[in-house]
Amino acid sequence: MAYLAYAGGWRTVRMMPERVAYATFERIADQQWRGRGPSVRRLEANLTRVLGPVEPDELREASRAGMRSYLRYWCDAFRLPGWDADRLGTFEMRDQHRLTDPLDAGRGAVAALPHMGNWDHAGAWTSRHISPVVTVAEKLEPAALFDAFVEFRTSLGMTIHGLGDPGVYDQLRSTVEAGGLVALLADRDLSAKGVDVQFFGETARFPAGPAALAVDTGAALLPVHLFWDGHNVADIMPEIVPPPDGSRAERIAAATQAVADSLATAIRANPEDWHMLQRLWLADLDPARLAASDASGQGA
Repeated sequence: MAYLAYAGGWRTVRMMPERVAYATFERIADQQWRGRGPSVRRLEANLTRVLGPVEPDELREASRAGMRSYLRYWCDAFRLPGWDADRLGTFEMRDQHRLTDPLDAGRGAVAALPHMGNWDHAGAWTSRHISPVVTVAEKLEPAALFDAFVEFRTSLGMTIHGLGDPGVYDQLRSTVEAGGLVALLADRDLSAKGVDVQFFGETARFPAGPAALAVDTGAALLPVHLFWDGHNVADIMPEIVPPPDGSRAERIAAATQAVADSLATAIRANPEDWHMLQRLWLADLDPARLAASDASGQGA
């Protein structure tokens, strides 16, 4: 049923007039926000860390804007395969040289993305205008739904590897060693392989992959600020250079903390575009479940 719902959405939403489609998704966002279900309450709990002490009305307005941003992302996702070159070109990349310079030099680049803005539009535009994007996607159930997402992103010019597939890290490493571009979501990893970081003053766990690729290959590690400014925007943030000294694990940990600091700056600037509707900080996780995750090495 999940697969049929998404497949039907891709077909139906693409057939709707653009204004009607986005107005419909905004109404859905407002309905979910007014219902204040678990996802909205989790978003508000996460935004509390970002915004600090605020009045309840201010928090509620922030979560409303967040739900509208999140549903706009989904409307974009359903419509993206039908966009022509002009519509795809409404994307804007700022400080583009920070990405193109290392790619032109043959170093390769690793883009560290937050769950923010529209990474699919960013990937499609970048694959067409700068370099094919190679990334990793979380496995979804049923398998047909995961296959549909892979097909969708492949149609946009990206290469998708499944999270947890054998040899994925080696394939990503080969990509950047050949001077290519890898883009990875970098602000949530609840597995034992993640790196604990300080994020808005509390401990969270981020994936080690982006920093590990930079440490192992010398590729440029570039946090990316994704947000909405009347159109989808990606601002390439300054390169993070892992420390030259220390063990591999220490260098990865330091670079991952630097990624967390950069992404915090991006999220603080546009909290309404941070689509974090899941538990992130370790304090919010069930201790027994987290301990089991640490013991097994699987995601919590």
